[in-house]
Amino acid sequence: MLVAVVGVGLVGSEFINQLLSIPTESSPFRLVSLSSSSRTVYFEPANAITSIEKWKTILSESSEKPDYESLTAKLSSSISPSIKVAIVDNTSSDEIASLYPKWLKAGINVITPNKKAYSGDLRLYEEILSASKESGARFLNESTVGAGLPVISTLRELVATGDKVKKIEGVFSGTMSYIFNEFSTGSPDGPSFSSVVSVAREKGYTEPHPADDLNGFDVARKLTILSRTIGSSSLPSLQSFASVQTASLIPPALEGIPTGDEFLKRLPEFDAEFDQMRKDASKEGKVLRFVGVVDSVKGEVKAGLEKYSTSHPFATSLGGSDNIIMFHTERYSPRPLIIQGAGAGAAVTAMGVLGDLLKLL
Repeated sequence: MLVAVVGVGLVGSEFINQLLSIPTESSPFRLVSLSSSSRTVYFEPANAITSIEKWKTILSESSEKPDYESLTAKLSSSISPSIKVAIVDNTSSDEIASLYPKWLKAGINVITPNKKAYSGDLRLYEEILSASKESGARFLNESTVGAGLPVISTLRELVATGDKVKKIEGVFSGTMSYIFNEFSTGSPDGPSFSSVVSVAREKGYTEPHPADDLNGFDVARKLTILSRTIGSSSLPSLQSFASVQTASLIPPALEGIPTGDEFLKRLPEFDAEFDQMRKDASKEGKVLRFVGVVDSVKGEVKAGLEKYSTSHPFATSLGGSDNIIMFHTERYSPRPLIIQGAGAGAAVTAMGVLGDLLKLL
């Protein structure tokens, strides 16, 4: 199988290293193209890239600019009954995501951790489905939810085998998981909300601007992907992730603050409000968790802060920046199917991407 990689950042680099760690003599893959935002290389299969040590140098020495029209033409012309082709998009680019229908129509399989195409405009998502059905090329996106955790593949199998998904609920954000695991433990007291967010940023759990996590949009995107994967008529038809009922944790007075530093400087002004929420939850024997819910019975998709008993898995099972997802279905009832583990990080995300590539064999 011929593989072209677009995006060589943290996840992209890790993916390439994992791909090239498969011994060349036994690998079913030939890495024929690499593209960054400013450079690209393309090789014939006989001269495919094989060296973990040299691929960065090969790309950095190229003077060619990315040309996706040309890449599409080269890859599609290489397809034959015995040769499959896949593009792996490791970017978070809307522009690259918009190319998926064209690639799929050309018979090129698309694999990605990029959430944009599957959680953005409904029209693009429908074009992706249509193009895949028309050509038989597949799109696989395991790492768009839960990094390397088998969330999408499990959901697809539940749906394909006729199980009825009643509700999915979970802690889908590694950032939010860390923040509330530290902030709300069941005790009425603890560290201030602003201090926990500051530490999370220092540890690299948040975006440079913490508001980009606290707005809940990342969770809303993941819920949109899950909702569309279920495809139930009882769920709202989400035009995009913006259609999800999302309760942002950004205090209204801090909306629109341009820098992360200024945001963190002002956040302590609202510690008392978060402290009161923690105290109220503690009185009920509960903890606070930022969760996402896709509820087919109630017909709602929502993300926000909820209270859970201190004996609930969302309170007892999480550590660090773990994700935990519960599938309540006709078959998995009354006890849900639970998937839990690291939901962020380059290594596990790249593993999920490589796992998708292996599914094409």
